[in-house]
Amino acid sequence: MVQIITKENYNELVANSDKPVLLDFWAVWCGPCRMMAPTVDQIAEENPDIVVGKVNVDEEPELARKFGITSIPTLVALQNGAVIGQTVGVQPKEKVLALIK
Repeated sequence: MVQIITKENYNELVANSDKPVLLDFWAVWCGPCRMMAPTVDQIAEENPDIVVGKVNVDEEPELARKFGITSIPTLVALQNGAVIGQTVGVQPKEKVLALIK
């Protein structure tokens, strides 16, 4: 299940997670983000060992700044609160999974 990540739940769901985390930085008006959404949803469904979260950059500008997001969609992989991989733009599922596995 995809989690909606906000500054209020970031520490609980992301920073303190004992599982790897995949964050999808997106916006409602972003066409490529909408193209990427089914892939992100599928990864969440198929990988219960990964926390998959979506960050709406319009609603959570502080989190977007924290990660230096300048283009969307941007996918960021984290382990133990540290960034271990990042990709920008529409990507195939295999490339996204390679960030985190």
